[in-house]
Amino acid sequence: MSNIVRSDYADSSSTNTSEWDYTVRIVIMHGQNLLSMDDNGFSDPYVRFKLQNEKYKTKVKNKTLDPKWMETFSLHLFDHKSWQLDISVFDHNIAGRDDFMGRASLDLSKLTIDRTHDLNVHLEDEAGSLRILVTITGAVSSTDHETSASTRDEIIRRYGLLNSLKNFNDVGWLQLKVIRAHGLSSKDWGGKSDPFCTVELVNTMLQSHTSYNTLNPEWNRVFTIPVKDIHSVLEVTVYDEDKDMKKEFIGKVAIPLIMIENGVQKWYGLKDKKLFSRVKGEVLLELDMVFNHVKAAFRTFNPREEPVLQEEPKFKISLFKRNVTRVRSIGSSLVSAKNFWQSLVDWDYPSKTLIAFVAFMVGVWNFELYMLPLTLIMLFIWNLMVREIKGTSAADDMVYFVSVFSTELRLLRKHNSMLVFSLRFSLCYLDMFSV
Repeated sequence: MSNIVRSDYADSSSTNTSEWDYTVRIVIMHGQNLLSMDDNGFSDPYVRFKLQNEKYKTKVKNKTLDPKWMETFSLHLFDHKSWQLDISVFDHNIAGRDDFMGRASLDLSKLTIDRTHDLNVHLEDEAGSLRILVTITGAVSSTDHETSASTRDEIIRRYGLLNSLKNFNDVGWLQLKVIRAHGLSSKDWGGKSDPFCTVELVNTMLQSHTSYNTLNPEWNRVFTIPVKDIHSVLEVTVYDEDKDMKKEFIGKVAIPLIMIENGVQKWYGLKDKKLFSRVKGEVLLELDMVFNHVKAAFRTFNPREEPVLQEEPKFKISLFKRNVTRVRSIGSSLVSAKNFWQSLVDWDYPSKTLIAFVAFMVGVWNFELYMLPLTLIMLFIWNLMVREIKGTSAADDMVYFVSVFSTELRLLRKHNSMLVFSLRFSLCYLDMFSV
Protein backbone atom coordinates (compact mmCIF):
# COMPACT_ATOMS: atom_id res chain seq x y z
CA MET A 1 0.00 0.00 0.00
CA SER A 2 1.10 3.53 -0.61
CA ASN A 3 3.25 5.39 1.85
CA ILE A 4 1.58 7.59 4.39
CA VAL A 5 2.27 11.23 3.72
CA ARG A 6 2.18 13.93 6.32
CA SER A 7 0.85 16.94 4.41
CA ASP A 8 2.35 20.40 4.62
CA TYR A 9 -0.37 22.17 2.64
CA ALA A 10 -1.79 24.34 5.40
CA ASP A 11 -3.66 27.36 4.01
CA SER A 12 -4.84 29.09 7.15
CA SER A 13 -3.24 31.02 9.94
CA SER A 14 -2.17 29.24 13.11
CA THR A 15 -4.50 28.91 16.06
CA ASN A 16 -3.92 29.29 19.73
CA THR A 17 -2.93 25.81 20.92
CA SER A 18 -3.70 26.55 24.53
CA GLU A 19 -7.43 26.77 23.75
CA TRP A 20 -7.86 23.59 21.75
CA ASP A 21 -10.66 21.38 22.97
CA TYR A 22 -10.07 18.42 20.64
CA THR A 23 -7.55 17.12 18.15
CA VAL A 24 -8.96 15.70 14.91
CA ARG A 25 -6.86 13.26 12.91
CA ILE A 26 -8.04 12.76 9.32
CA VAL A 27 -6.63 10.23 6.88
CA ILE A 28 -7.68 10.75 3.25
CA MET A 29 -7.30 7.21 1.94
CA HIS A 30 -8.71 6.92 -1.56
CA GLY A 31 -11.49 7.94 -3.93
CA GLN A 32 -13.72 5.80 -6.09
CA ASN A 33 -15.72 6.40 -9.28
CA LEU A 34 -14.90 10.10 -9.48
CA LEU A 35 -16.07 12.21 -12.44
CA SER A 36 -14.07 12.40 -15.65
CA MET A 37 -13.07 16.00 -16.34
CA ASP A 38 -10.35 15.69 -19.02
CA ASP A 39 -10.50 14.72 -22.70
CA ASN A 40 -8.58 11.52 -22.03
CA GLY A 41 -11.41 10.17 -19.89
CA PHE A 42 -9.56 10.70 -16.61
CA SER A 43 -9.04 13.46 -14.05
CA ASP A 44 -6.20 14.81 -11.92
CA PRO A 45 -8.05 14.90 -8.59
CA TYR A 46 -7.10 16.33 -5.23
CA VAL A 47 -9.14 16.97 -2.08
CA ARG A 48 -9.67 20.21 -0.19
CA PHE A 49 -11.30 20.24 3.21
CA LYS A 50 -12.02 22.79 5.89
CA LEU A 51 -12.72 22.52 9.61
CA GLN A 52 -13.42 25.77 11.44
CA ASN A 53 -10.42 28.06 10.70
CA GLU A 54 -8.13 25.40 9.21
CA LYS A 55 -7.92 24.47 5.54
CA TYR A 56 -5.88 21.69 3.96
CA LYS A 57 -5.52 19.89 0.66
CA THR A 58 -4.01 16.66 -0.56
CA LYS A 59 -1.52 16.12 -3.33
CA VAL A 60 -2.66 15.78 -6.95
CA LYS A 61 -3.04 12.28 -8.39
CA ASN A 62 -2.67 12.32 -12.17
CA LYS A 63 -4.87 10.53 -14.70
CA THR A 64 -7.10 8.46 -12.47
CA LEU A 65 -10.71 8.19 -11.34
CA ASP A 66 -9.81 5.99 -8.37
CA PRO A 67 -6.99 7.92 -6.68
CA LYS A 68 -5.06 6.70 -3.62
CA TRP A 69 -3.74 9.45 -1.37
CA MET A 70 -3.07 7.89 2.05
CA GLU A 71 -2.33 11.32 3.52
CA THR A 72 -2.67 12.17 7.20
CA PHE A 73 -3.70 15.53 8.66
CA SER A 74 -4.04 16.75 12.24
CA LEU A 75 -6.48 19.56 12.95
CA HIS A 76 -7.68 21.29 16.09
CA LEU A 77 -11.29 21.68 17.11
CA PHE A 78 -12.88 24.32 19.32
CA ASP A 79 -15.98 23.28 21.22
CA HIS A 80 -17.82 26.57 20.73
CA LYS A 81 -17.47 26.58 16.92
CA SER A 82 -19.03 24.56 14.12
CA TRP A 83 -18.10 20.86 13.95
CA GLN A 84 -18.90 20.68 10.24
CA LEU A 85 -16.16 19.22 8.03
CA ASP A 86 -16.49 20.51 4.46
CA ILE A 87 -14.90 18.32 1.77
CA SER A 88 -14.44 19.28 -1.89
CA VAL A 89 -12.79 17.46 -4.79
CA PHE A 90 -11.15 19.35 -7.66
CA ASP A 91 -9.50 18.44 -10.96
CA HIS A 92 -6.09 20.06 -11.33
CA ASN A 93 -5.42 22.02 -14.53
CA ILE A 94 -1.99 23.23 -15.58
CA ALA A 95 -3.49 26.32 -17.22
CA GLY A 96 -6.58 28.07 -15.89
CA ARG A 97 -8.71 27.40 -12.83
CA ASP A 98 -9.16 23.94 -11.39
CA ASP A 99 -12.46 22.21 -12.18
CA PHE A 100 -14.89 21.45 -9.38
CA MET A 101 -15.78 17.73 -9.20
CA GLY A 102 -17.93 17.31 -6.10
CA ARG A 103 -18.47 18.09 -2.43
CA ALA A 104 -19.66 16.53 0.80
CA SER A 105 -20.20 17.59 4.41
CA LEU A 106 -19.61 15.60 7.57
CA ASP A 107 -20.97 16.47 11.02
CA LEU A 108 -18.21 15.47 13.42
CA SER A 109 -20.45 15.97 16.45
CA LYS A 110 -22.17 12.68 15.59
CA LEU A 111 -18.92 10.72 15.92
CA THR A 112 -17.77 9.05 19.11
CA ILE A 113 -14.81 10.65 20.87
CA ASP A 114 -11.59 8.60 21.23
CA ARG A 115 -12.56 6.16 18.52
CA THR A 116 -11.27 5.74 14.95
CA HIS A 117 -14.10 5.83 12.41
CA ASP A 118 -13.73 4.28 8.96
CA LEU A 119 -16.11 6.31 6.78
CA ASN A 120 -17.19 6.04 3.16
CA VAL A 121 -18.27 9.60 2.28
CA HIS A 122 -20.45 9.93 -0.81
CA LEU A 123 -20.11 13.13 -2.82
CA GLU A 124 -23.22 15.06 -3.81
CA ASP A 125 -24.96 14.37 -7.15
CA GLU A 126 -23.41 10.89 -7.39
CA ALA A 127 -19.97 12.32 -8.11
CA GLY A 128 -18.15 9.39 -6.50
CA SER A 129 -17.05 8.62 -2.96
CA LEU A 130 -14.10 9.05 -0.61
CA ARG A 131 -12.87 6.68 2.07
CA ILE A 132 -11.49 8.50 5.10
CA LEU A 133 -10.48 7.71 8.68
CA VAL A 134 -11.50 10.21 11.36
CA THR A 135 -10.37 10.19 15.00
CA ILE A 136 -11.35 12.84 17.56
CA THR A 137 -9.43 12.94 20.83
CA GLY A 138 -9.86 15.31 23.74
CA ALA A 139 -7.19 17.87 24.61
CA VAL A 140 -7.48 17.43 28.38
CA SER A 141 -6.72 14.66 30.87
CA SER A 142 -9.39 12.04 31.36
CA THR A 143 -8.58 9.98 34.44
CA ASP A 144 -12.11 10.65 35.68
CA HIS A 145 -13.37 8.46 32.83
CA GLU A 146 -11.78 5.30 34.20
CA THR A 147 -13.91 2.18 34.09
CA SER A 148 -15.71 1.45 37.35
CA ALA A 149 -15.77 -1.98 38.97
CA SER A 150 -19.41 -2.55 38.01
CA THR A 151 -18.74 -1.57 34.40
CA ARG A 152 -15.76 -3.90 34.22
CA ASP A 153 -17.88 -6.76 35.60
CA GLU A 154 -20.39 -6.09 32.84
CA ILE A 155 -17.56 -6.17 30.26
CA ILE A 156 -16.34 -9.49 31.67
CA ARG A 157 -19.84 -10.93 31.27
CA ARG A 158 -20.01 -9.59 27.71
CA TYR A 159 -16.86 -11.48 26.79
CA GLY A 160 -17.71 -14.58 28.80
CA LEU A 161 -17.94 -18.09 27.40
CA LEU A 162 -21.73 -17.84 27.01
CA ASN A 163 -21.22 -15.17 24.32
CA SER A 164 -18.52 -17.04 22.41
CA LEU A 165 -20.64 -17.48 19.28
CA LYS A 166 -21.67 -13.82 18.95
CA ASN A 167 -19.82 -11.37 16.70
CA PHE A 168 -16.45 -13.04 16.10
CA ASN A 169 -14.91 -9.70 15.12
CA ASP A 170 -15.41 -8.39 18.67
CA VAL A 171 -12.73 -10.37 20.48
CA GLY A 172 -12.06 -8.18 23.48
CA TRP A 173 -11.77 -4.84 25.24
CA LEU A 174 -8.61 -2.91 26.08
CA GLN A 175 -8.22 0.05 28.43
CA LEU A 176 -4.93 1.93 28.37
CA LYS A 177 -3.90 4.60 30.86
CA VAL A 178 -1.10 6.81 29.61
CA ILE A 179 -0.04 8.37 32.89
CA ARG A 180 3.22 10.24 32.37
CA ALA A 181 6.75 10.12 30.99
CA HIS A 182 10.10 11.28 32.28
CA GLY A 183 13.63 11.84 31.02
CA LEU A 184 12.60 12.52 27.41
CA SER A 185 15.12 13.85 24.93
CA SER A 186 15.17 17.58 24.20
CA LYS A 187 13.94 18.60 20.74
CA ASP A 188 13.46 22.38 21.14
CA TRP A 189 15.65 25.35 21.91
CA GLY A 190 16.19 25.81 25.62
CA GLY A 191 16.55 22.10 26.36
CA LYS A 192 12.81 21.33 26.47
CA SER A 193 10.17 19.62 24.30
CA ASP A 194 6.42 19.81 23.69
CA PRO A 195 5.59 16.09 23.95
CA PHE A 196 2.39 14.28 23.11
CA CYS A 197 1.80 10.59 22.53
CA THR A 198 -0.17 8.49 20.07
CA VAL A 199 -1.68 5.05 20.71
CA GLU A 200 -2.00 2.67 17.76
CA LEU A 201 -3.62 -0.74 17.52
CA VAL A 202 -3.91 -1.89 13.89
CA ASN A 203 -6.22 0.77 12.36
CA THR A 204 -7.11 2.55 15.60
CA MET A 205 -4.95 5.58 16.37
CA LEU A 206 -5.65 7.89 19.31
CA GLN A 207 -3.72 10.91 20.51
CA SER A 208 -3.16 12.66 23.82
CA HIS A 209 -2.97 16.39 24.41
CA THR A 210 0.37 18.20 24.27
CA SER A 211 2.30 19.12 27.40
CA TYR A 212 4.34 22.19 26.62
CA ASN A 213 7.91 23.06 27.59
CA THR A 214 8.74 19.94 29.61
CA LEU A 215 10.74 16.71 29.51
CA ASN A 216 8.53 15.07 32.15
CA PRO A 217 4.95 15.38 30.81
CA GLU A 218 1.87 14.20 32.68
CA TRP A 219 -0.98 13.23 30.37
CA ASN A 220 -3.26 11.10 32.59
CA ARG A 221 -5.23 9.92 29.56
CA VAL A 222 -7.50 6.89 29.51
CA PHE A 223 -8.16 5.24 26.15
CA THR A 224 -10.59 2.41 25.45
CA ILE A 225 -9.90 0.35 22.33
CA PRO A 226 -11.80 -2.61 20.84
CA VAL A 227 -9.66 -5.71 20.28
CA LYS A 228 -10.18 -7.69 17.07
CA ASP A 229 -7.12 -9.94 17.23
CA ILE A 230 -5.30 -11.04 20.36
CA HIS A 231 -2.05 -11.32 18.39
CA SER A 232 -1.95 -7.61 17.55
CA VAL A 233 0.75 -5.31 18.94
CA LEU A 234 -0.06 -2.08 20.76
CA GLU A 235 2.26 0.81 19.90
CA VAL A 236 2.68 3.94 22.02
CA THR A 237 4.76 6.66 20.34
CA VAL A 238 5.93 9.93 21.85
CA TYR A 239 6.39 12.96 19.58
CA ASP A 240 7.50 16.55 20.00
CA GLU A 241 4.99 19.02 18.60
CA ASP A 242 6.51 21.66 16.29
CA LYS A 243 5.07 24.59 14.43
CA ASP A 244 3.00 24.26 11.25
CA MET A 245 1.39 21.01 12.43
CA LYS A 246 4.64 19.04 12.21
CA LYS A 247 5.98 16.56 14.73
CA GLU A 248 9.36 15.11 15.66
CA PHE A 249 9.87 11.55 16.83
CA ILE A 250 11.06 11.06 20.44
CA GLY A 251 10.55 7.37 21.20
CA LYS A 252 8.31 4.35 20.82
CA VAL A 253 7.07 1.33 22.78
CA ALA A 254 5.58 -1.88 21.32
CA ILE A 255 3.54 -4.17 23.59
CA PRO A 256 2.06 -7.46 22.29
CA LEU A 257 -1.45 -7.87 23.64
CA ILE A 258 -0.77 -11.41 24.82
CA MET A 259 1.94 -10.05 27.17
CA ILE A 260 -0.27 -7.51 28.96
CA GLU A 261 -0.34 -7.62 32.76
CA ASN A 262 -3.74 -6.36 33.86
CA GLY A 263 -3.89 -3.51 36.35
CA VAL A 264 -0.12 -3.10 36.75
CA GLN A 265 1.47 0.32 36.38
CA LYS A 266 4.77 -0.21 34.61
CA TRP A 267 7.56 1.95 33.21
CA TYR A 268 8.45 1.15 29.60
CA GLY A 269 11.74 2.31 28.12
CA LEU A 270 11.42 4.13 24.80
CA LYS A 271 13.09 2.79 21.67
CA ASP A 272 13.90 4.07 18.19
CA LYS A 273 11.50 3.84 15.25
CA LYS A 274 12.57 0.31 14.36
CA LEU A 275 12.55 -0.87 18.00
CA PHE A 276 16.19 -1.91 17.73
CA SER A 277 17.85 0.24 20.39
CA ARG A 278 16.97 2.29 23.45
CA VAL A 279 16.57 6.06 23.40
CA LYS A 280 16.21 8.54 26.24
CA GLY A 281 13.01 8.49 28.26
CA GLU A 282 10.42 6.19 29.78
CA VAL A 283 6.63 6.19 29.77
CA LEU A 284 4.37 4.96 32.59
CA LEU A 285 1.43 2.88 31.38
CA GLU A 286 -1.31 0.79 32.92
CA LEU A 287 -3.21 -1.71 30.80
CA ASP A 288 -6.32 -3.75 31.39
CA MET A 289 -7.66 -6.22 28.84
CA VAL A 290 -10.65 -8.54 28.78
CA PHE A 291 -11.19 -10.95 25.90
CA ASN A 292 -13.09 -14.06 24.93
CA HIS A 293 -10.72 -17.02 24.59
CA VAL A 294 -12.90 -18.90 22.09
CA LYS A 295 -13.17 -15.90 19.76
CA ALA A 296 -9.46 -15.23 20.13
CA ALA A 297 -8.64 -18.82 19.12
CA PHE A 298 -11.05 -18.63 16.18
CA ARG A 299 -9.57 -15.35 14.96
CA THR A 300 -6.06 -16.80 15.15
CA PHE A 301 -6.72 -19.01 12.13
CA ASN A 302 -8.83 -16.53 10.17
CA PRO A 303 -7.90 -13.37 8.28
CA ARG A 304 -7.53 -10.46 10.65
CA GLU A 305 -7.94 -6.76 10.02
CA GLU A 306 -5.29 -5.52 7.60
CA PRO A 307 -3.47 -2.30 8.56
CA VAL A 308 -4.76 0.20 6.01
CA LEU A 309 -1.97 2.63 6.91
CA GLN A 310 0.83 0.13 6.48
CA GLU A 311 3.76 1.65 4.66
CA GLU A 312 5.33 -0.09 1.71
CA PRO A 313 8.88 -1.22 2.44
CA LYS A 314 11.38 1.05 0.72
CA PHE A 315 14.17 -0.38 -1.38
CA LYS A 316 17.51 0.00 0.40
CA ILE A 317 20.70 -0.81 -1.43
CA SER A 318 22.49 -1.66 1.84
CA LEU A 319 19.80 -4.20 2.78
CA PHE A 320 19.88 -5.63 -0.75
CA LYS A 321 23.66 -6.08 -0.61
CA ARG A 322 23.42 -7.73 2.80
CA ASN A 323 20.80 -10.20 1.57
CA VAL A 324 22.87 -10.98 -1.54
CA THR A 325 25.88 -11.66 0.69
CA ARG A 326 23.80 -13.95 2.92
CA VAL A 327 22.49 -15.88 -0.10
CA ARG A 328 26.02 -16.27 -1.47
CA SER A 329 27.23 -17.49 1.91
CA ILE A 330 24.44 -20.04 2.15
CA GLY A 331 25.10 -21.15 -1.42
CA SER A 332 28.81 -21.64 -0.82
CA SER A 333 28.05 -23.58 2.38
CA LEU A 334 25.70 -25.88 0.49
CA VAL A 335 28.29 -26.47 -2.23
CA SER A 336 30.93 -27.24 0.40
CA ALA A 337 28.56 -29.65 2.17
CA LYS A 338 27.77 -31.38 -1.14
CA ASN A 339 31.46 -31.79 -1.97
CA PHE A 340 32.20 -33.14 1.52
CA TRP A 341 29.35 -35.63 1.29
CA GLN A 342 30.50 -36.74 -2.15
CA SER A 343 34.02 -37.28 -0.81
CA LEU A 344 32.62 -39.51 1.93
CA VAL A 345 30.60 -41.57 -0.53
CA ASP A 346 33.59 -41.95 -2.89
CA TRP A 347 35.90 -42.99 -0.01
CA ASP A 348 38.37 -40.26 -0.89
CA TYR A 349 39.34 -40.18 2.78
CA PRO A 350 38.73 -43.68 4.22
CA SER A 351 39.26 -42.60 7.84
CA LYS A 352 36.67 -39.79 7.60
CA THR A 353 34.22 -42.08 5.79
CA LEU A 354 34.57 -44.75 8.49
CA ILE A 355 34.04 -42.21 11.29
CA ALA A 356 30.98 -40.78 9.51
CA PHE A 357 29.53 -44.28 9.04
CA VAL A 358 29.99 -45.16 12.73
CA ALA A 359 28.48 -41.80 13.82
CA PHE A 360 25.49 -42.38 11.52
CA MET A 361 24.83 -45.84 12.95
CA VAL A 362 25.14 -44.63 16.56
CA GLY A 363 22.84 -41.70 15.85
CA VAL A 364 20.15 -43.85 14.19
CA TRP A 365 20.35 -46.44 16.97
CA ASN A 366 19.96 -43.92 19.83
CA PHE A 367 17.80 -41.20 18.26
CA GLU A 368 14.45 -40.36 19.88
CA LEU A 369 11.89 -37.74 18.80
CA TYR A 370 12.05 -35.89 22.10
CA MET A 371 15.65 -34.95 21.30
CA LEU A 372 14.54 -32.44 18.63
CA PRO A 373 12.58 -30.05 20.92
CA LEU A 374 15.14 -30.65 23.67
CA THR A 375 17.92 -29.47 21.35
CA LEU A 376 15.95 -26.34 20.41
CA ILE A 377 15.28 -25.58 24.09
CA MET A 378 18.96 -25.96 24.92
CA LEU A 379 19.87 -23.65 22.02
CA PHE A 380 17.28 -21.14 23.23
CA ILE A 381 18.62 -21.18 26.81
CA TRP A 382 22.23 -20.93 25.65
CA ASN A 383 21.61 -17.88 23.45
CA LEU A 384 19.45 -16.31 26.14
CA MET A 385 22.32 -16.62 28.62
CA VAL A 386 24.73 -15.10 26.11
CA ARG A 387 22.39 -12.16 25.51
CA GLU A 388 21.97 -11.61 29.25
CA ILE A 389 25.74 -11.48 29.64
CA LYS A 390 25.95 -9.00 26.77
CA GLY A 391 23.23 -6.86 28.38
CA THR A 392 20.36 -7.41 25.93
CA SER A 393 16.95 -7.59 27.57
CA ALA A 394 15.15 -10.91 27.23
CA ALA A 395 11.81 -9.09 27.38
CA ASP A 396 12.83 -6.99 24.37
CA ASP A 397 13.72 -10.16 22.49
CA MET A 398 10.33 -11.65 23.36
CA VAL A 399 8.54 -8.53 22.06
CA TYR A 400 10.38 -8.89 18.76
CA PHE A 401 9.72 -12.65 18.75
CA VAL A 402 5.96 -12.14 19.21
CA SER A 403 5.90 -9.41 16.55
CA VAL A 404 7.63 -11.71 14.07
CA PHE A 405 5.26 -14.57 14.94
CA SER A 406 2.20 -12.33 14.40
CA THR A 407 3.48 -11.18 11.02
CA GLU A 408 4.30 -14.67 9.83
CA LEU A 409 0.95 -16.00 11.09
CA ARG A 410 -0.82 -13.34 9.03
CA LEU A 411 1.09 -14.57 5.96
CA LEU A 412 0.02 -18.12 6.78
CA ARG A 413 -3.62 -17.03 6.82
CA LYS A 414 -3.18 -15.19 3.54
CA HIS A 415 -1.32 -17.87 1.58
CA ASN A 416 -2.59 -20.93 3.47
CA SER A 417 0.83 -22.58 3.23
CA MET A 418 2.20 -24.26 6.34
CA LEU A 419 5.49 -25.01 4.55
CA VAL A 420 6.12 -21.34 3.75
CA PHE A 421 5.16 -20.40 7.30
CA SER A 422 7.52 -22.98 8.83
CA LEU A 423 10.47 -21.98 6.66
CA ARG A 424 10.05 -18.23 7.14
CA PHE A 425 9.44 -18.47 10.88
CA SER A 426 12.43 -20.79 11.34
CA LEU A 427 14.67 -18.30 9.57
CA CYS A 428 13.35 -15.46 11.77
CA TYR A 429 13.88 -17.64 14.86
CA LEU A 430 17.49 -18.41 13.95
CA ASP A 431 18.14 -14.79 13.00
CA MET A 432 16.76 -13.61 16.33
CA PHE A 433 18.87 -15.92 18.47
CA SER A 434 22.03 -15.95 16.39
CA VAL A 435 25.08 -14.71 18.27
